[in-house]
Amino acid sequence: MMLWSSQEAAAATNGRATVDWACSGVSIDTRTLKKGDLFVALKAARDGHEFVAQALQNGAVAALVTHIPDGLDETVPLLIVDDALAALEDMARAARKRTRAKVVAVTGSVGKTSSKEMLRKVLGGQGKTHAAEASYNNHWGVPLTLARMPQDTEFAVIEIGMNHPGEIAPLAKMTRPHVALITTVAPAHMAAFESLEGIAVEKASIFDGLEDNGAAIYKGDLPVSDLLNANANRFAKTIVSFGENTSADFQLLDVRIGDASTVAKAQIGAETLLFKVSVPGRHFASNGLGVLAVADVLGLDRAIAIADLGQWFPGAGRGQREVIALDRADDRPTIELIDDAYNANPASLGAALEVLGAAQAKDGVGRVKIGRRIAYLGDMKELGEQEVAIHVAVANLPAIQSVDKVHCIGPLMKSLYEALPYEKRGRWTETSAEMINGLARDLDAGDVVLAKGSLSMGVGRVVDAIRKLGHPASTKREGTY
Repeated sequence: MMLWSSQEAAAATNGRATVDWACSGVSIDTRTLKKGDLFVALKAARDGHEFVAQALQNGAVAALVTHIPDGLDETVPLLIVDDALAALEDMARAARKRTRAKVVAVTGSVGKTSSKEMLRKVLGGQGKTHAAEASYNNHWGVPLTLARMPQDTEFAVIEIGMNHPGEIAPLAKMTRPHVALITTVAPAHMAAFESLEGIAVEKASIFDGLEDNGAAIYKGDLPVSDLLNANANRFAKTIVSFGENTSADFQLLDVRIGDASTVAKAQIGAETLLFKVSVPGRHFASNGLGVLAVADVLGLDRAIAIADLGQWFPGAGRGQREVIALDRADDRPTIELIDDAYNANPASLGAALEVLGAAQAKDGVGRVKIGRRIAYLGDMKELGEQEVAIHVAVANLPAIQSVDKVHCIGPLMKSLYEALPYEKRGRWTETSAEMINGLARDLDAGDVVLAKGSLSMGVGRVVDAIRKLGHPASTKREGTY
């Protein structure tokens, strides 16, 4: 299906097409480019113009460029513009203008990607839905997601993130959501913000972009909820809060965390309802309630939304659970792995440890007779002046009482290592590569293992090494953040 013709793209960007072409997608990376894509030559760590010839060879129908790259000429399908990123943004605005889709924007200190994927599942059950890939939530990810949106989309979900003040509002105004959701506000990127209140103000600026008669949905049981509400009142016609306090419009009454699922009870007006997510974690129940609030505001069928929500699973690195079989001849010796290695901040780490603490280890199947709950934790980044104290405080989390061993990776996690009770200390290493060397001695059949850390810590290497201790069992399970 055609996404952009050369004439439409030229009109949107005020650019010039060298020849006629039509694309079915938009790409900024030759490694993930698909046949039929328009390749956008952005300048980042490398200049995308260096890869135009390769992109065309790999199946791109055209390239968006600021000049004709060396070795090519005007017989090649190009769209020539003044600025590649600005042109991508222009295409994003044009794509948003031409669709009649109901657009949902999502932000939050934690849970925004999980909520975005929950929304993809829930909205996708009631109409053609377009949503961001991976965590495409920054200054190029948001316009890329919008530029990729088919004209006949019925629902769109756009994730918006930030690292510094002033990033969210321009992206929200580009997105022009009908509904904006803030999952939560927690200490993250504290190196760029002076306080939690500063983060809240930045998150609340997602409401700046709301369409007329738009809806603002936010977590109402936070210390900074009043700040979120204040900006919601400036820009939204409909305001919905969710959370555990009695004043929340969508109130979470009860959460039952099982080994493979979470069942929650909520009060919505005069109605009490039950809903389930097929992963363990109180935070997933909270995110799910926010998603149900979005569905309600959009006027969707609540029963179908609840059923579809119960079928959602997190992706790799965000809490995916799997069983690793250690013996090909005997299916009993297994390790359960919780892969949460994509990122970490204090709130998401606390939630992940709560999930680990509730997990059921298996006794009597390994050389250690009692199954254990074991964590491999890498540094949490961008926490500012309090970073050491924040890491030390992890030792006092209630969930730590249910964890048998904590292995720590990185200079900041060394502070946690030293604060842990002696019997809970595993190993400390500077890097994930060093931690890998002792995995076979650390683990045993029956253990449940969590791996989590900021992306730059490379805790995914630990995950891969655990997988290589055996092979995937026939049973695969999912679950954290």
